[in-house]
Amino acid sequence: MEERRRRFSVVLAVAIVIAAGSLLSSFHHPANNNSTAPPPTSSSANAQGPAVDKLATLPIKGRAPKTGYSRDQFSAGWADVGGCDTRNYILGRDMTDVITKSTTDCTVESGTLNDPYTGKTIHFTRGASTSAAVQIDHVVAVSDAWQKGAQAIDVSKRAEFYNDPLNLLAVDGPTNDKKGDGDAATWLPPNKAFRCKYVARQIAVKAKYSLWITQAEHDAMKNTLAACPGQALPSEN
Repeated sequence: MEERRRRFSVVLAVAIVIAAGSLLSSFHHPANNNSTAPPPTSSSANAQGPAVDKLATLPIKGRAPKTGYSRDQFSAGWADVGGCDTRNYILGRDMTDVITKSTTDCTVESGTLNDPYTGKTIHFTRGASTSAAVQIDHVVAVSDAWQKGAQAIDVSKRAEFYNDPLNLLAVDGPTNDKKGDGDAATWLPPNKAFRCKYVARQIAVKAKYSLWITQAEHDAMKNTLAACPGQALPSEN
């Protein structure tokens, strides 16, 4: 009798181990699980990307007066970035086929820009009558920043904002002139394929420098990102 009990205990233990293994297998291999999981809903299938998430954290306020604004409140000019002045650093970053003055002088003499704002190709040549064909745009305009929180940050932080590669793009000069100091509610790039990245960059800059947005600006950004819910924030450089 005792021997039969021992044999029964061994058989029972083996059966429990096998059953437990089958249960674990069903969790790790859904194809072996007879239960059918419900299909993802539209909200889970179209998960919001980090640009949309970051937009939700930006304060919404009215535009402050422009009183006291001047570009000198931010910077006396381009700073040094990696041994270059900011303009030439951005030209070198954003263009291809770049030719500089020398191996020790990073002044950009020529290059090719695939302009993000228009989608056209610009062949840049440095010169008094040609350099303006490519301008360096502050994606978040300087005066817009002033009216949405930059008055409250210190001078060194405003200088950082002015020269921050995150906030700068080499773009078509005439198109940049048309943008002026517009925000997303009043101006978006004519190149619709770039609008998601443009808005994501504005969001990243405003978050980095604790700037706010207006309700109209928020709505324009949200509407733009609705076409690209997975749009990521840009890198810092």
